[in-house]
Amino acid sequence: MNTTHHRLTAAAGACAAAAGAIFIGVQINHPPADLAHIVTTDVLVREVAKIAMSVFAMVGLTGIFIRHYRRFGVLGRAGYTLLMTGYLAMFAVESMVAVILPKLAESNPVYVRHFLDAAMGASATSDLGHMKELFMLMGLGYALGGLLFGIAMYRARVVPRWVAALLAYGTTSALALAVLPESFSRPFAVPTGVALIGLGFSMWRQSQTRTDAVRSARATEPAVA
Repeated sequence: MNTTHHRLTAAAGACAAAAGAIFIGVQINHPPADLAHIVTTDVLVREVAKIAMSVFAMVGLTGIFIRHYRRFGVLGRAGYTLLMTGYLAMFAVESMVAVILPKLAESNPVYVRHFLDAAMGASATSDLGHMKELFMLMGLGYALGGLLFGIAMYRARVVPRWVAALLAYGTTSALALAVLPESFSRPFAVPTGVALIGLGFSMWRQSQTRTDAVRSARATEPAVA
């Protein structure tokens, strides 16, 4: 039972590290979020990678949350809930960008342009329906949830403190994109990506340490008897 639990922790850690690596990787030479590029294969591949990233991140963060549930307290639970909401909204938005927007690029280019602007944090100048609420959930859930969850991890000491601090900083810094040019969104993703990689590696090390301890205890049982 313990070995299975530690393996699940290691798997969750691998997912968190993969999410961080993807989050950084997709930013390299990322084309502008505009009509000219939304229909390209390059953007499609990147959006599919972002969809995978959001899933991996949710699995990894859920793994650390379940493992140390009691140590997080109310702050950690609130942060986890908000952060999961942000990543779920991100999953939905990236899915729309990958599947729906390329089909609308020719028939309704104005909507696509405003959708992309709003997704990047700019104020929408046309009616996007309930997409505004989805963008708000994504932005606030990701930023506020990351801040609270990072603080909770920092206080609980369940991962290296630099990982918790970097997660809180990286997610919160995304709020500045509302007033900064789109080009800033690429480097701003790096701290969160590094934090997720650090989180994943920390979880993997914890699982390996616990597994080795269990094996050592089992190996010494006959000698003790």
